[in-house]
Amino acid sequence: MKALVYTQPNEVRIQQHPEPTLDADEVILKIDAVGICGSDMHAYHGHDPRRKPGLILGHEFAGTVVQSRSSLFGTGARVTGNPLITCGRCDYCQQGRNNLCANRTMVGMTRPGAFAEYMSIPASSLIALPETMDSDTAALTEPAATAVHALDLSVRALRRPIQECRVLVVGGGAIGMFAALLLKHFGVLELDAIEVNPLRRQALARETRCRVIDPAAERCGENHYELVVDCVGAAITRSTAFQAIRPGGVIMHVGLQEWASEIDMRKLTLAEITLLGTYTYTTFDLQNTVRYLDRGVFGDCNWVDRRPLDEGPAAFADLHHGRAASAKILLKPGH
Repeated sequence: MKALVYTQPNEVRIQQHPEPTLDADEVILKIDAVGICGSDMHAYHGHDPRRKPGLILGHEFAGTVVQSRSSLFGTGARVTGNPLITCGRCDYCQQGRNNLCANRTMVGMTRPGAFAEYMSIPASSLIALPETMDSDTAALTEPAATAVHALDLSVRALRRPIQECRVLVVGGGAIGMFAALLLKHFGVLELDAIEVNPLRRQALARETRCRVIDPAAERCGENHYELVVDCVGAAITRSTAFQAIRPGGVIMHVGLQEWASEIDMRKLTLAEITLLGTYTYTTFDLQNTVRYLDRGVFGDCNWVDRRPLDEGPAAFADLHHGRAASAKILLKPGH
């Protein structure tokens, strides 16, 4: 089969790979659409030691079951799924927090991913798609669910209804775009966003109707926002979040572009700031997100860039050089 393979830092190539084998309780999917995630770019840049050269990346997928050794899904079923392969037995799984599973593995990290014509996955990780949902929309479930999970945690921590809050979204990638769209759906009236890429600033302003700030030309308000959602996770964005948050506010830290940096512990303490981390989503979040996408909560998602799998190397290069206007590029193995 044809696959897009991470071969060395700053390089992915189209190669021929053996088709996946079918293990007990698993299915083989024909991949219909798969998104390029920020973590795929992190691996592409050689910054993720867990993802080693020779790996097929990709974990934001929609596909069709073509072989099955499970009673859960038969051939022909259209699905998306949870790329986290969880045990179902640990304390976290039993609590319904399977994103924190103590024994988790992951598609596109510990096993071959979805940048290929076919992929194997445990059937227990799959979510059936509504008949009304197309595969391109379904492939957005994973990044959209990350925003859903993050905002769910944020709402629980806020001291006032989110509709009354001033909110800042840092970063106009897919997570930032979905977070902003969901905040608009929630009824947030004062919503700002920060994005360095001028192409993405235009898309973010057009799709969300929020005020989009160019950080090179303007600083966001100091001590202004009740909620800041950092979808980048760099040293500079963490500093921006602490500068922008009001006393008593909530900072939701989503992105992990840089794994360590100083934070303003003095303000965190004296201003009673709540700093939250979030990791991916639960299966319940994914199921809810499928419903949100199907009902148009995130709009028509016409900002998504769709390309054939063969154009994968060029897509990675465009993202690397900041040439992609879209917050999400989907690769289509069948085209």
